[in-house]
Amino acid sequence: IPAIIHLVAAYLIVGDVPITAGTIVAFTTVQSRLLFPTVGLLRVVLDLQTSGALFARIFEYLDLRPAIIDSPTARPVDDSRLGHVAFDHVTFAYPDGEPDHPTLRDVSFELQPGQFAAFVGPSGAGKTTVSYLVPRLYEATSGSVRFAGADVRDVVHEDLMRHVGIVSQETYLFHASIGDNLRYAKPDATDDELERAARAANIHETIASFPDGYDTIVGERGYRLSGGEKQRIAIARVLLKDPPVLVLDEATSALDSISERVVQTALDTAAAGRTTISIAHRLSTIRDADVIFVLDHGEIVEQGTHDELLEVGGTYANLHR
Repeated sequence: IPAIIHLVAAYLIVGDVPITAGTIVAFTTVQSRLLFPTVGLLRVVLDLQTSGALFARIFEYLDLRPAIIDSPTARPVDDSRLGHVAFDHVTFAYPDGEPDHPTLRDVSFELQPGQFAAFVGPSGAGKTTVSYLVPRLYEATSGSVRFAGADVRDVVHEDLMRHVGIVSQETYLFHASIGDNLRYAKPDATDDELERAARAANIHETIASFPDGYDTIVGERGYRLSGGEKQRIAIARVLLKDPPVLVLDEATSALDSISERVVQTALDTAAAGRTTISIAHRLSTIRDADVIFVLDHGEIVEQGTHDELLEVGGTYANLHR
């Protein structure tokens, strides 16, 4: 635009048209005054287009509806039977999997309150799937999963989750302080309760050694902490929640031997007096289980104590060797 103004002005001057320097300056000033708002409007259009794409994704998430919802007749968990867990001929296939090849096939077992049960087997046998079905993160394809004597489909899901504590292999910590991450399980917990849970999880001394103590920011997904420290904070969080049923999904498989020993001690403390479902690859962590279920290709092929299964000389004995 400035080039056009100067060319036209030169043409007029050469053509003996009376035009002053002030007129040229005036036109140049006007075009610059118009140019900046125009560019600003173009940037607004670009921002609107970018925001439109972002909002489309945000509203797509907001419009999602959970696949698992409470039934109209859902009721709270029966507190008198807390800790009782049972699978009754459960068959399960993942929604995006092959229906003809379910992950679990006709699985049945029953755990009494306070019992420590372990699930072992080769990779892909369906061990972790068991831990998904207890808190109803997925719906059983057929059969029923029973919690405190009731089918989980007949229980208020939020109340069910309130009575289940999970320590997984992949520990998720928020970009917040250690105290805030612990209080995610119990928002109204006092500082004394936080300390007691941390001591039981064998992590209090480590937290106390940090300059900011429980106010230490752990970073996104807890990247400022070691694997063992994150696991123990997750265990402390479960202890603070104090659930009657505890699910341990290979909680020590990613740790070195020393960290595993420390974390396993904390897990033993956390499991005391609770119904515990432990998914394990390292058989050393479940030798003292009340009952061990051996899964293979989605079916329970053996069950019993550690010594009983070794005497049988089957799948568990092969895994042990």
